Order: sequence, then structure tokens, then C-alpha cells
Amino acid sequence: MNNLMKILSLSKPIIQAPMAGGATTPTLAAAVSKEGGLGSLASGYLTPEMLEEQLIEMTHLTDRAFQVNLFVPKKEEVPSEQKIQKWKEIVPFADKAKPFPTMEEEWKDFYSKVALLVKHRVNVCSFTFDLPPEDAVNTLKAAGCYLLGTACSVEEAVLMEQRGMDAVILQGAEAGGHQGAFLPSTEPVALMPLLSKTVEHISIPVIAAGGISDRRRVQTALEQGAQCVQIGTAFLICEESSAHPVHKQQILSATGNHTRLTKVFSGKEARGIVNDWMEDHVDLEEETLPYPYLNTLTKPMRQEAANNSDPSHMSLWAGEGVDSLKKEMTVRELIRDLLEEE
Repeated sequence: MNNLMKILSLSKPIIQAPMAGGATTPTLAAAVSKEGGLGSLASGYLTPEMLEEQLIEMTHLTDRAFQVNLFVPKKEEVPSEQKIQKWKEIVPFADKAKPFPTMEEEWKDFYSKVALLVKHRVNVCSFTFDLPPEDAVNTLKAAGCYLLGTACSVEEAVLMEQRGMDAVILQGAEAGGHQGAFLPSTEPVALMPLLSKTVEHISIPVIAAGGISDRRRVQTALEQGAQCVQIGTAFLICEESSAHPVHKQQILSATGNHTRLTKVFSGKEARGIVNDWMEDHVDLEEETLPYPYLNTLTKPMRQEAANNSDPSHMSLWAGEGVDSLKKEMTVRELIRDLLEEE
């Protein structure tokens, strides 16, 4: 047992990735925590009221530690009305999209959730999409919350340590879903070379994330200096996951070559299983609206596709490790399989 596991009271070096959008629920997070890993709730796309409901539910399901992930608002250049209109004409059902959120609304949402974590004495908080503001860091640390920051480069990991993070989630290019990079110069890098470089430059624990879906990848990451691994896609297909059945089926039938990074769903790079929407708009990858603008416009399209069980226009987030995922398992079975336990 390493230092990070002791601090988080874990018996397994496994952290379930906080996957926003509905797949991650208290049922899944509590199941992971009960098995000795760290379960996670995703606050992204939840209102503060919805998050509080999940926090209360977690207290009924487990007394073990769990984390809550917060999206850090990041100011982006406001796209022109002409560019917005162009995408409204491209995206099906864009006329049903909600108004774009303002920065004021996003920060109000962020600090409301910070307050909830303090109120409910959440053990661990992770941040993604940017450096968390210093006042939020100080507030959570004063409440005894252990802080994790997401980084996709050595430079970002160093900045997270300087900002006061207790550990860094190092996300490789293989990871499913959104990349957590926040420096403009950061390009996606494979996890293992990134991990070997980063552990030499920071003194806080590193958590490896990206394409880890079997015991070989878990062992390699731990041997390269990670104290825990964060896993998303493999938990997405567990029986306790609320992922759409079509999403689960697509993961189970995919290989690593079936995924790639794309911006055409949200405006931010994210890895998913290649489908018609990605293929048909590959030439627009460098012309997307920034996040959250495009994400807002495509949400009704994605919801309509999900309602019709149509994978062609769903965001089928998945990491490169899908090649080792061939059957649905319970959380207990998955964790035992990842660690070669009987």
C-alpha cells in the first residue's frame, strides 16, 4: 500500500473516472468505493440541486471515501454570430438548444458546488479543464478535502502542484471522453512516456489515466511511478453503470482502432468511437465553435439519437483500451480482474 492509498483509505489502487453526462451515478460510485477503490461523482452538467441529491444518496449507500469532480470554467473567445449561425445550420435540432451559458452563470454554478462539497464533507475533489481558483482551493483544503488536478503535460502537472493540489491525475491521449488539457500549447501525448517524464518533475503523487482497461496496463502504470490508476471506459460498461445500452454495446464491439479524438461534438477534444457524425464532419475539426458553445448546440441532437437508440449521432466516449473489453461485468468482478484477484 502506497502513501496515496493510505491517505484516501483505499485497499485497491483503482479510481473510477468521474464521467459526466449520466453514466456515473451514486450506484456506480458507491460500488467502487465499497470494493476498496475510489468511486467518483461527476458534477458536470448537473445543477447544484441535482448534485446535492446525489451527495445525500451516497451517504445512504456507503461510508467510504469518494470524489466529486468539478469543471473549472475557462474563458473562451466568444464566436461570431456568423459562425454560430453556420453551426446552427449544420447541427440537427440545434433550434432546440438552450441559451449559451454566461461566464457569470458558470462561476456561480462552480462556487455553489464548492459550497456543497464543504457542507457534505466530501473527502476528495478533482478539477478538470483548468487550474482551480486559489480561493476555492483554500476553502476546500480548510474543510479537509483532498484535491486532485487533471493535467495532460508535464507543464500542466507542475502548475497543478504549484496551485496546491495534493495529487495529479495525469491523462494520456488514450483516454476516453474529454481531454483535460488547459494550456494552449498542450498536445495529446501517450500516457506512458508522459508518466515517466512527469514523476521526475513533481513531488506529489501521480494518478495515471488513459486507456487503462486490463491488468497489464494497470501493472505497467504502477511500475512507471503512478500510485493509483483512474479508469473510465471499463466502468462505463459495468452492470452498475447507467450508460445507454447502445453505448455499452458499441464499446463491447469496438477495438482501439475504432476510437479517435474529435472536436465536432463539443468544441473540445474528446476521444470516442468513430461514428457517422464524426466521419461526415471530419473536415470541420479545426472550425468548430469552442466549448461550451458547440456542446450546447449538439446536446439536443445527441439526446434525440439516444432516445432513438441511434449510435450514428451519439457521443460514444471511449478510450483506446476498448480492445480488452468483451463482456459486461459487475464492479466487483472488474476490479478483481484488473488486479488478478480470486
